[in-house]
Amino acid sequence: MSVKDRLKRMTGEAAGPGKADASRSEVIGELRRKIDAIMSRRESYPRATVTFRPREIRPLPEVVTGEEVENARGKCFFSRTLFGARTSHGSSEIACLARPDMNAAALLAGQPGIGGMAISDALFLDTETTGLSGGTGTLAFLVGLGWFEGEDFVVCQLFARDYHEEGALLTLLDEIARDRRFLVTFNGRGFDLTLLAARFILNRLPNPLSGMPHLDLLFPSRRLLAHRLENCRLGTLESQVLGLRREGDVPGFEIPGRYFDWLRTGDASPLEEVFHHNRLDVVSMAALVMHLSHLVGAGEGHPHADVLAASRLHLHQGCPGVAIALLEGLVDSPDPAVTREARIALSLFRKRRGLWTGAAALWEAMLSEDPLDLFAAEELAKWLEHRQRDCPRALVIVERVLREGGCASLEEREAFARRLARLKRKSGV
Repeated sequence: MSVKDRLKRMTGEAAGPGKADASRSEVIGELRRKIDAIMSRRESYPRATVTFRPREIRPLPEVVTGEEVENARGKCFFSRTLFGARTSHGSSEIACLARPDMNAAALLAGQPGIGGMAISDALFLDTETTGLSGGTGTLAFLVGLGWFEGEDFVVCQLFARDYHEEGALLTLLDEIARDRRFLVTFNGRGFDLTLLAARFILNRLPNPLSGMPHLDLLFPSRRLLAHRLENCRLGTLESQVLGLRREGDVPGFEIPGRYFDWLRTGDASPLEEVFHHNRLDVVSMAALVMHLSHLVGAGEGHPHADVLAASRLHLHQGCPGVAIALLEGLVDSPDPAVTREARIALSLFRKRRGLWTGAAALWEAMLSEDPLDLFAAEELAKWLEHRQRDCPRALVIVERVLREGGCASLEEREAFARRLARLKRKSGV
């Protein structure tokens, strides 16, 4: 039987038109009977009861202690938290954070005027926003403000429960900022203050933060601590420098979404961790001011590599006195890398000031520990050749480098070779 005949037989065509129609009717009838049987059995089954529980809506005052405040621009939510003097934050108590070196703080900010102020004049500021990229469509829905009252630390949080409360929030921020003389932020220069400036303009309000002396902690943190940290985010500084471990902290990228959930549902539960996150940010800035100012002002008890970075900051800001004192305390550090860098910086400072004997003593010490130290060899050879007129001794140093200094680059070897040729001419060799 061919394939074609088999197909006809399967479809009923081979049986002729009459038989095929009868076969189809029987099949359709059988199918209908089966369907009816299934449907009748289904109706006899007991129906499952599904209970839908409504989502628990927690109002804001139940989640965050605070109150509604009203001013000329409307209403917003206000929360105040007191951190007592004996409260611990990381490895320090709040009372210890209230005594930073204000001259060192001025150096960190590059604002000499801060040196004549007290830490109680500072307004610590951090915002939580509807977006992390800024722009005129981004709202600072939560503004955390902190300041010292004696040895206690106060954190006030201004919250816009909806977009229309922004004007009231900014007006309240203006009232609080008028009592402070300088700002402290972490990346405020690049984000918080720029965003708030735009929001004040859009709301046709004067900006009380404009022109205030400003200490942005991100930049001195990078200069002083980046050499030993994977990054200089505030969370990293907390765990690696301040001794603070946040448990269950909300990631920053989740915060905008949690605010939008609040706007959509009215449930304040997702905001509890946002307020807590913001409070910790504000207090950590106070702790960081204390840590960095002590490092820059005294350096005692800090890692030697950090003190070395502090000395460089003093030199960069035109304060050589403190820088030299810090460097002199590092020239015999147990860390060989710190010792070498401190000797290099100190010797170059003495060289620029014409203190040749002191500079040469450092180069001699470096060569006594490492006869192939290229920096010390070059500087000492130049001093012997041009200042001491002792070309034979300089010749010995240069020849040793060329003979044994395998780690020297081609460019460095060529420079030493030219110096060797000149020294030979001067020495008559």
